[in-house]
Parts: sequence; C-alpha cells; structure tokens
Amino acid sequence: MSRDIQLKERWEKLVNLLSDQFSQGEDLDLDSIIYLIGIQELGKLHQKFKKDEKVNLMHIAICRLLEPYGFYEFDYFDSEGWPHYKVKEELPALKAGEQSVLMKEAIVNYFLEKEIID
Repeated sequence: MSRDIQLKERWEKLVNLLSDQFSQGEDLDLDSIIYLIGIQELGKLHQKFKKDEKVNLMHIAICRLLEPYGFYEFDYFDSEGWPHYKVKEELPALKAGEQSVLMKEAIVNYFLEKEIID
C-alpha cells in the first residue's frame, strides 16, 4: 500500500474516532484536532480556556507534533504547567496543501505513538 493511501486511511479512521468522541455528529477539522492535542499535551482536560489560551494550545500542539521532524525541541514547563518549546530549525516554505499533508502525517504519527490508532 502506498504511503499516501495509508496516510489517507489512517487520517479518516482518526477523524471518525475523534469526531465520535468529541463532536456532535460533525467531522472534526484539522484545527479542531490540533486544539485537542494541545489540551492533551497541557494535561488540563476539563478546564475552560480563554481565546488567547486556545491559540497557545494550538501552538503547543504544533510544536509537539513537529518535534519528531526536528523543527522544535521541548524546553521547559512554566510555573503554570504550560510546556514551552524552542525552535531548532525554521519550517520550510510550504504551499497550503503541503502544510496540510505534513500536519496530517504528524497527527497520525502522534496517535500511532500514543497507540490510539494502528
């Protein structure tokens, strides 16, 4: 099976799984899944977040997702328990479609690592 087909199948399986668990009948989009990963990484699952905190959660998720690719490295937890990352390598200029594929691949790998999907 080609890598692209496998990624597509795993992505669809993951979207269905997360949508069933976290939405009311609608498929979660990429940003929603990134947000959920940010909450998971922060570890404060039942907290309400302000708008700027939601942006920060997405940033945490993106850093964590792209860490295995060598773009970010975990640095420390601040006094409130928020993880901080430092840039190791600047992201290359990617077209929107390429960004989407990279993020989907990183998300699938994250959930494979967590053994949520196979």
